[in-house]
Amino acid sequence: MSSSYKESADPESQALLPQETDYAPLEGDHPSKPTHRRSFHLRHVLVAYVAGILSALVVQFLFCSRYGIAYWQKQPDSDATSAFAYFASPDAGSTEVHNFPPSSPTNVFPSLFPSHVGHAGPTPTGAEPALVATAPSYPLHTGAPHLLGPQALNRNKSAAASDSHFDIFKHWGNLSPWFSVERGSFGVDSGPEAPETCRVTGLHLLHRHGARYPTQWASFGGPANFSARLHNAADGWTASGDLEFMNNWTYKLGEEILTPFGRQQLFDLGVSMRMKYGFLLKNFTESNTIPVFRTESQDRMLASAMNFALGFFGYPFEGQYQQSITIEDSGYNNTLAPYAVCPNARDRTKSDRAIPYVREWASIYLNDALERLRPQLHGYELTIEDVYTLQQMCAYETVAIGYSKFCELFTEDEWKGFNYAMDLYFWYDSAFGSPVARVQGIGYVQELLARLTHTPIPVHNSSTNATLDDNPVTFPLGQSLYVDATHEVVVLNVITALNLTSFAADGPLPADHMPEHRAFKSSHLAPFATNIQFQLLSCEGQPDPQIRVIINDGVAPLTGIRGCPEDKDGKCPVPAFVDAQREIISKTDWNWACHGDWHVPPGPAWNTTTGDAPAPGSV
Repeated sequence: MSSSYKESADPESQALLPQETDYAPLEGDHPSKPTHRRSFHLRHVLVAYVAGILSALVVQFLFCSRYGIAYWQKQPDSDATSAFAYFASPDAGSTEVHNFPPSSPTNVFPSLFPSHVGHAGPTPTGAEPALVATAPSYPLHTGAPHLLGPQALNRNKSAAASDSHFDIFKHWGNLSPWFSVERGSFGVDSGPEAPETCRVTGLHLLHRHGARYPTQWASFGGPANFSARLHNAADGWTASGDLEFMNNWTYKLGEEILTPFGRQQLFDLGVSMRMKYGFLLKNFTESNTIPVFRTESQDRMLASAMNFALGFFGYPFEGQYQQSITIEDSGYNNTLAPYAVCPNARDRTKSDRAIPYVREWASIYLNDALERLRPQLHGYELTIEDVYTLQQMCAYETVAIGYSKFCELFTEDEWKGFNYAMDLYFWYDSAFGSPVARVQGIGYVQELLARLTHTPIPVHNSSTNATLDDNPVTFPLGQSLYVDATHEVVVLNVITALNLTSFAADGPLPADHMPEHRAFKSSHLAPFATNIQFQLLSCEGQPDPQIRVIINDGVAPLTGIRGCPEDKDGKCPVPAFVDAQREIISKTDWNWACHGDWHVPPGPAWNTTTGDAPAPGSV
């Protein structure tokens, strides 16, 4: 290489090119005229290399770390906020989907993988379990297996202020996984096991589907809505501090179908019910029949029923029961989805009255959280509704993928506030505070009475389906075991229609504070996989059969039902129960409540604590 080229090269290249004066002349060589060109040794290269690394670290510290962001935020005249926008991933808030199974896998050869190959070995069965009738105590459902709660829940609170017994999974309202409520929670100090001198003769089980992804629509909050807003503005915001994980966070939730944990919930519920009430199947063997269970056509509803059956009957369950799948769609009468045929239940001014209450309460209990989190999201102005959505995200992500960083953002008090926000929502939209609650639950009550009395429904004047309910094959009467799957809103409709007034004792629920000891808690009444046992008993010394209502293993008082006495175990004679429910049915006007031209003002200007529509001419 020519000397003239080397002299014209830039300093960095010059330092890396071989220098003639760097080498001693070999023996026999005749050095040319001495040169005074500057020389570079290995130490110069090392110094330059280290200096470059240090410079890069300083730049990264100032611009990319949470400490650098905090520093630059203090400069009011700087353009730091716009600079930070470059550090949020363009994928932040985008939807991440893993489609499994593949549509056309290349290694599928069904003929080589038959389901039955014979050689099953011995298959004799044993006696049916009867835990509810024979065990000295009742097993409680206390945890949420496979789910992980936040590791740093109380970092924003002092250790003295935290509750060592606090369980975040029990403070998500209807998004909580179901759990056995504490004995006496509903006011009856009795357990689900058969009372002394009584034996269980039948079970009518009504349960909700398992944990699911969020629904498509939300009137307040909604994880999908928030993630879409974030993603659309991803080139203009960045997060720091506790929210720093959001810079690379993607939305991993599907829509409405069961999550893996939700499938497990229903499988476990099926196993649990078989262990407790399996002995009731002997009645079917004696009558040479099999049970008929009911669900409806939505994907999560059918999947819940199938997983329940797999847990209850085991594999294969074909031939052990029959699954009735009713249609959930507009125009189809269905007591498990009554809103489909009740127009006023689809009028948001009548059926979605909770939102003003939820907004008011959220602005109170989330005020500190908003002040804490807002400075950590730069370029996007967080609102109270956004912060509420982050709490929803915690619950939905946990039941979908097992763990959520969003859960770590809030204190125990803020989770208790969220739980109450859900109580407000369901009180005013689906339970005693809704003008269309009782009418939607009354059809199921009519079916319950038909089964209890072994007589067909006399008049179809609600959401009952005459085609199915008048057919003894699809709606059998006189069986000892029934299982129906529905939604949490319908469970609350039924509780309201039955007139279980102890849950309405604190109503109307206030939006400006949270009652410390309230009877109505959506996490107790309507969590994922919630279940109501209508337990039938035969008791010594009592000539009439008895009925109890057991919600998530908590015995509910029936004293709000006319003719049901005070009873330490929550029992009521079936004839008295039936007479009272017939009276309620006769006073419930389906045409007026569902089709009538009535209106109620929003907010506390009008209220109900019975779930009834306003009487004609009253508003």
